Amino acid sequence: MTTAADVRLWHTLSFRDADAMIAWLTEVGFTEHATYRDETDLSVVVHAEWLWPGGGGGLMFGSARPGAAVDNVGGSAAYLVVDDPDAVFDRAVAAGASVERPMVDQEYGGRGGSVADPEGNHWSFGDYQPR
Repeated sequence: MTTAADVRLWHTLSFRDADAMIAWLTEVGFTEHATYRDETDLSVVVHAEWLWPGGGGGLMFGSARPGAAVDNVGGSAAYLVVDDPDAVFDRAVAAGASVERPMVDQEYGGRGGSVADPEGNHWSFGDYQPR
């Protein structure tokens, strides 16, 4: 039987400005595993894999372009379980995200809040982990 602790998730996104979002993701805490660029236009990310620290998965993303497998610029949402949600939330805002919901203690347990990244994707950060 799979438990919540066994789940590994790879969220997939598409970005208008992949380099700007790479800078934002780095500030939030993601780390690069691999980034593949178009050989004729190095500003185009064809496929990237970035890891969330501590395991549990990461992101796959690329630049918005004709024929891309994913076309969800600004239309995605993710919840990241973190040990210190206030710190990650503050880093996200300092890197250019706008506050959607401020950090609060949740009635169902844990602490969390959410932001919109510079391209409009919704990110929630919290320490609540379903068990």
